[in-house]
Amino acid sequence: MKRSMKTSIKNRFHKLTSLFPAACAAGPALPGISLAAVLCLPRLLNLQGRELAVSNSWFSVLVWAALWLLLRRAEAVCRQDGKEGRGRAAAGLLAFFFSLCLAFGRELDSVGNVDFTDGLMWLSILVWTVVFTPLILAGWIGLEKSGESGQPPGSRPVGRLAGAVAWWEGLSAGKQAVLTAAFFLLSWLPVFLAVYPGFFVYDAQDELLQAQTRQFTTHHPLPHVVLLGGIILAVHKLTGSYNAGIAAYTLLQMAVLAGLFSCVISYMKKNGAALWLRAAGILYFALFPVIVMFSLCSAKDGIFSGALLLLLLAVLDMAKDREAFFSSRKGPLIFFSSALVMMSFRHNGMYALLVMAPILLAAMKGCRKRLGLLLAWVFAAWLLCSKGLGAALSAEDPGSQELLTVPIQQLARVYRYEKESLTEEQCRTLYEILPEEALARYNPKLSDGVKVDFQNEAFRSRPARYARLWLELAVSHPFTFVNAWLMTSYGFWYPDTVIDVYRGNSVFTYTYEDSSFFGYEVEQPGVRESRLPWLEECYRRMSLEITQQRIPVVSMLFSPGFLFWLYAFTAGYVFYRRKYSLMLPFALLLLVWLTVLLGPTCLPRYVLILWFALPVLPGLLLSAPSRGTASGPGL
Repeated sequence: MKRSMKTSIKNRFHKLTSLFPAACAAGPALPGISLAAVLCLPRLLNLQGRELAVSNSWFSVLVWAALWLLLRRAEAVCRQDGKEGRGRAAAGLLAFFFSLCLAFGRELDSVGNVDFTDGLMWLSILVWTVVFTPLILAGWIGLEKSGESGQPPGSRPVGRLAGAVAWWEGLSAGKQAVLTAAFFLLSWLPVFLAVYPGFFVYDAQDELLQAQTRQFTTHHPLPHVVLLGGIILAVHKLTGSYNAGIAAYTLLQMAVLAGLFSCVISYMKKNGAALWLRAAGILYFALFPVIVMFSLCSAKDGIFSGALLLLLLAVLDMAKDREAFFSSRKGPLIFFSSALVMMSFRHNGMYALLVMAPILLAAMKGCRKRLGLLLAWVFAAWLLCSKGLGAALSAEDPGSQELLTVPIQQLARVYRYEKESLTEEQCRTLYEILPEEALARYNPKLSDGVKVDFQNEAFRSRPARYARLWLELAVSHPFTFVNAWLMTSYGFWYPDTVIDVYRGNSVFTYTYEDSSFFGYEVEQPGVRESRLPWLEECYRRMSLEITQQRIPVVSMLFSPGFLFWLYAFTAGYVFYRRKYSLMLPFALLLLVWLTVLLGPTCLPRYVLILWFALPVLPGLLLSAPSRGTASGPGL
């Protein structure tokens, strides 16, 4: 009975989705749909009041003609697909959320507010959903057809190159991994000399000060505080130089990440990745600026993201062949160690894995007892490490402001823009936890200025009182609350934004202006001693100016919002191919991404995993098991 009802609902849903091409995307309608898309395009692009650049321009004719041709070709491809209805439904869902984020992001980036009652905005979202749906589906179908060959035509090496390839492929996996890691280190060495002693930034001074004074808090993960502070202080004691200590930590992290990235390349080879994919991955890890920046950066994000990358590969292995995974010691050991490091180096890692645990258990039929035992060991080790280290170091609780970042911003936004709507009693209650001077520092993109003066003692004494205030204002100012949250997180899902959350903030050696992409500097007590000033200037410009944003296409490789949608497209393709078990790594990645949406601001370092895991995506896109299998060959 239940099965027949489920089948009936599914058939009705597919029947509805099958009406989509006939009603909205039939051949004669395509010119009109293309024109409507051009008319609505300014609602998805941040033109800063220059809508005439699209409407009163030859460019609009070009866009209209290109869309018409693209839609004709995409619809022709889609109609040839045997399961168009199901695929169109998945593509339509992705297209809707992509269009929604483009429209919302445009409003947030240009005016700092989304008007949820704007009918034209919603119409534009629907029009572009109609446009993006066949394009996405055609992309999936094209990938499915091209997946039969993991190597592009004409890519077979010839001559001396063929000999070099044969030599390389003849090496053992261990020798290849060592040589690859050495290549990474040699490639990063000039940048290390240019920015010597490394990028000592993002809470680095605060963590070192904790180690110096032995007054620890749990605000920053203690394992990273002890590792960073211990190395710097030990080397300083031996040499008398803080720069030498910072350099020692930087070199250690470089070695760890170089080894980890070489393991990723080895993993790609083991799972059948073509030579050209592995070569592209090696060059990417060696030269791409974001990888190099954070490999040389003292922030905890590098090691956290590296551990998360290993964990994603372990989950991918588990999803492809659970029996083989648990029959060996290597797979569970990598899962255990990477999960423990991930949770120990960023608090949100624990929350993500805690939610991921039941998802894994539900998916791993036949090995739930072994997986449950493995997860139990992971959480027990993490609890012992975090609580034990905290007790040993007498670490203090820093307060609740980090967990309450979003509610704090929401209260501050209501106070800033709609203070007249608050009663005297509500204002008095608000001042008890957020003083007036803190509320006056409200920055829509950054919560640090307000939350720094959050009154933890008052909040702990009467949490229900302040929860009631938050609920009252949420009911009376729902759109303001939503906008407060979106303003601190939209850079994670809006491709066209420029990360400038620290604009106007002065730090040790400079004041942030156009861009806050990367911290770049050396915080005290370190001092920048560049050996290659010209190369240092290149990284300064990429960090603090909009240099790379001026380069079409290339700029998207530096956009966390664009990379997020690239992963979403890949996850949709995996779903379209019915490789459901391979959705598990994407689920873990999504959970980590969701945790940063509740953070204080939008910075690339919070989603560094989007860059670290990027070489793995082509293998998933080019893999070619038949549709209908639950799992298939890996990379």
